[in-house]
Amino acid sequence: MPPKAKYSREEIIEKAFEIARVRGIDAVVARDLAKELGTSSSPIFTAFKNMEEVQMEVRNLAMKRFEEFIRDALNYTPAFKYVGMKMIEFSKREPKLFQLIWMREHSESQTFAMLMEELGDTVEVCIQIMQKDYSLSRDEADLLFRQTWLHTFAICALSAGNVCQLTPDEVSEMLSVEFQGTLMLIKSGKFATVPVKGVRKDGNKNGMD
Repeated sequence: MPPKAKYSREEIIEKAFEIARVRGIDAVVARDLAKELGTSSSPIFTAFKNMEEVQMEVRNLAMKRFEEFIRDALNYTPAFKYVGMKMIEFSKREPKLFQLIWMREHSESQTFAMLMEELGDTVEVCIQIMQKDYSLSRDEADLLFRQTWLHTFAICALSAGNVCQLTPDEVSEMLSVEFQGTLMLIKSGKFATVPVKGVRKDGNKNGMD
């Protein structure tokens, strides 16, 4: 029979989570985790296959904490803007967790659709709110979500990386401008992808979609 674990999986994940919260996910290594637990690394590898599994569980817990952070969004109007502001607040309060959830390096490049899948139920909730509140089709709400989420993510990245810190009023204005501008463009029916065109040195036109 395998040895009985001195610590449960949940206890190990919680301790690893606290390390990641302060020092980042790269600090979640067997030696340091065992030291924080006050034991050898044996209990860790009794409960988990490897440290990659521990780190994945830490990321899952980080996502749950974020979802709890924005759970009351439906109690606010406009709900989608509230989600954006809470996301930015989360990136300020928990920069290491934000980086873990959305800014970690992948072994292979992924599509934008794959990134959206990682956001879980948050995406679907926001899109349904947009459809209801602004009388949008599914495709229109999806476009509005993508554009405003990218804008919000950029602000979060600035905050989480301590590149630039914005006041709540500045954040509110930036989100409103992006959201209302994109919504007006969609409602106008004039949205179209505009290619970038130039002229090469040989005189021939060169375009980029």
